[in-house]
Amino acid sequence: MRYVHTNLVARDWRRLAAFYVEAFGCVPMPPERDLSGAWLDRATGVEGARIRGVHLRLPGYGDGGPTLEVFQYKPEEEAEAPAPNRPGLGHLAFAVEDVEATIMRVQELGGGALGETVEVGIPGVGGLRFAYLTDPEGNIVEVQRRVSESSS
Repeated sequence: MRYVHTNLVARDWRRLAAFYVEAFGCVPMPPERDLSGAWLDRATGVEGARIRGVHLRLPGYGDGGPTLEVFQYKPEEEAEAPAPNRPGLGHLAFAVEDVEATIMRVQELGGGALGETVEVGIPGVGGLRFAYLTDPEGNIVEVQRRVSESSS
């Protein structure tokens, strides 16, 4: 058994995929998807479903590594805004070299910050510097870096 992908449902799949490519170095894995048909209606339980999007290879893995699947559905249904404490998928996390530089880059690309950058020592893990951000569609992304010294 192996982990294959995580799916993000986008309002604008091209814009969201471009964000993850530019902000985190994800790599598009062709082909782009444009899927529909009775089989998709049956699989998703969504009548008249059409999915368009792309898989992005996550940084730090080779060609066979897991992907971030960015899909846009028609018909689209509105959802509650993501929150760090809402049950369900909480966030995606990326290890980065420079937390502050990544925050700036994410904001330049249309994302935002949720809280403050924090540095803390976690028993059994060590020092960690991290922040919660949002992508341009409001999905939560954690950026983190291990540090040798920590404070709380």
